[in-house]
Amino acid sequence: MASLPLLVCFILCTYNSLAHGGNEEEHVLVAVPTSRYSEPAATCSTSWLDEGSNTVSVPLVHRHGPCAPSTRSSDEPSLSERLRRSRARSKYIMSRASKSNVSIPTHLGGSVDSLEYVVTVGLGTPAVSQVLLIDTGSDLSWVQCAPCNSTTCYPQKDPLFDPSRSSTYAPIPCNTDACRDLTRDGYGSDCTSGSGGGAQCGYAITYGDGSQTTGVYSNETLTMAPGVTVKDFHFGCGHDQDGPNDKYDGLLGLGGAPESLVVQTSSVYGGAFSYCLPAANDQAGFLALGAPVNDASGFVFTPMVREQQTFYVVNMTGITVGGEPIDVPPSAFSGGMIIDSGTVVTELQHTAYAALQAAFRKAMAAYPLLPNGELDTCYNFTGHSNVTVPRVALTFSGGATVDLDVPDGILLDNCLAFQEAGPDNQPGILGNVNQRTLEVLYDVGHGRVGFGADAC
Repeated sequence: MASLPLLVCFILCTYNSLAHGGNEEEHVLVAVPTSRYSEPAATCSTSWLDEGSNTVSVPLVHRHGPCAPSTRSSDEPSLSERLRRSRARSKYIMSRASKSNVSIPTHLGGSVDSLEYVVTVGLGTPAVSQVLLIDTGSDLSWVQCAPCNSTTCYPQKDPLFDPSRSSTYAPIPCNTDACRDLTRDGYGSDCTSGSGGGAQCGYAITYGDGSQTTGVYSNETLTMAPGVTVKDFHFGCGHDQDGPNDKYDGLLGLGGAPESLVVQTSSVYGGAFSYCLPAANDQAGFLALGAPVNDASGFVFTPMVREQQTFYVVNMTGITVGGEPIDVPPSAFSGGMIIDSGTVVTELQHTAYAALQAAFRKAMAAYPLLPNGELDTCYNFTGHSNVTVPRVALTFSGGATVDLDVPDGILLDNCLAFQEAGPDNQPGILGNVNQRTLEVLYDVGHGRVGFGADAC
């Protein structure tokens, strides 16, 4: 085994970061061409990370970008529908994370078409490509498995994974520690009779948007990149899926529970991982397992709070808009903030959101507000070749201040990418729009989360 964790990177598609600089006003207000909000380019730019002795790369792309392994369909859900599903996800995650809440551990996974990202990995021997959503808000990875007909599995672009064609596939028996651990962590289901005889360990997950997956808890070889494999990878071989789903093949869980990819590979990669989510979908970003080679260089850090094993939580302490801090007492952030790659827009507690909304609307008073079904601060930029957007920065405990990308980390479809989460003592969620172009480092071993600017 190598003395340094091997950094495993997956390539995403993204826009270039918007260059900033100039006089003092430009440090708080940024003129953005309205062409940035037009439909993204239809071509895929094949940009790759450098490969060295500690780095290896494979593709990871935006779900609906030109680099995606499937094309955009004519019945693609609207932005409003995607946000509705993301809202269902965030409500569920916050109910689980609430200190006063007691519930059966179920995990809201990849909500459908919620501006998520996918990675293509290999499963089985020989390796079969699988396109999986990446999700820091859930743990157990799964794919749809043959046999599975149209009434029990949703349509996917790729052929179903067929375990009978893999020489390394093995269902996990019921009477094993692995199966008992699965049940202990809330993912277990009734045992099933396998085709070869014997009771197989069942799994079941119900997500907050109503979708669900059940099947056989299994053992297989996962190929991350050529020559980089995870032996004895535990995952769900799904035989019954229901609810709103797109044409992905399954999900890759990156949460903090033992069933996640991160924990299963912690002996090799140290339990650390990072990613950079793209602002859009025609250039490159990454997801990486293992601590960065240059360690803490270029990051600002804040302590990680682990009140539940799945979620990664940090404490926010302030927000600035256009260089001015909004007036919010520290108690407004007392519920903490869950960092989630699958929730689209950030969910802020009531007092903080009201102050942010007022400050942002004041800074954007030159543009008329538009009604929107899901978001309440949306603008009509018709007739403007450039739009002046105030910079927004988030400050976390320990003094870590993160400048959000302008405009892609602040605006989504001409709307402020924040909404109200609920009371101040409830948790909020840092959504993936605010995380765009940042390298977000989950340094579990050192109990901290790092943010690096302009990483993709």
